Amino acid sequence: MRIENSFIPVQGVGEATERKLWSNGITHWDEFDGSVVGPTRADRIETFIAEAWPHLDDGDASFFDRTLPSGERWRLYENFRAETCFFDIETTGLDHHRDRVTTVSFHRDGETTTLVQGEDLTADTLAQQFEDAKLLVTFNGKRFDVPFLETSFDVDLDMPHVDLMYPCKQLGYSGGLKSIEGDLGVERDEPDITGKDAVRLWREYERGDESALDTLVSYNRDDAVNLQSLMETVQEKLHQDVFETAREQ
Repeated sequence: MRIENSFIPVQGVGEATERKLWSNGITHWDEFDGSVVGPTRADRIETFIAEAWPHLDDGDASFFDRTLPSGERWRLYENFRAETCFFDIETTGLDHHRDRVTTVSFHRDGETTTLVQGEDLTADTLAQQFEDAKLLVTFNGKRFDVPFLETSFDVDLDMPHVDLMYPCKQLGYSGGLKSIEGDLGVERDEPDITGKDAVRLWREYERGDESALDTLVSYNRDDAVNLQSLMETVQEKLHQDVFETAREQ
């Protein structure tokens, strides 16, 4: 589903009105002709479309991040797929004021990079990884990954962000990332490792076990890479449930 299929960014247009438009064959901004809705709402939609096209042409994801309801930001993905940064962190604990970030993995445009505490994980290298990203994708990142990085490295990650935990809940999937991956058929090549294992592996590395770091990095990289697979699956399912179902009514 693309942003151009969306009418709910318009003030006064909710899910019911948007579905009504779709079910009447108005599934794209270019197809809107003022029918189906009243004149006041039609004027608002036409005004929004005229304003939105230049922002879309300029690749301004922030404009649509502000106008879309928070639960619908998954709709940004199709338009900004190439500029999406998937990332995941590992830490020494759960308190972003007291514990440390140990590794951060980024997956973007088919490439995966991991930064390691004490080697190359700094505020500058983090900023470089997020540079030019139009959309962030995490799992539970709004409550965990983002606060950790902002507190630990004084970086600003105030940009469009899809936290997959919430669209997964929309689809009826709950639990941790690994559990939901299993439910949705997203596979992993590496053995199953938990967050507690990640803490243990870092402690073992600090005691001199280099292989523990290799395992931790591999686990962290898998998390970042699998976020893309999960995003693709979730976006496809929500597209079907939200858009295609309305068109078929």
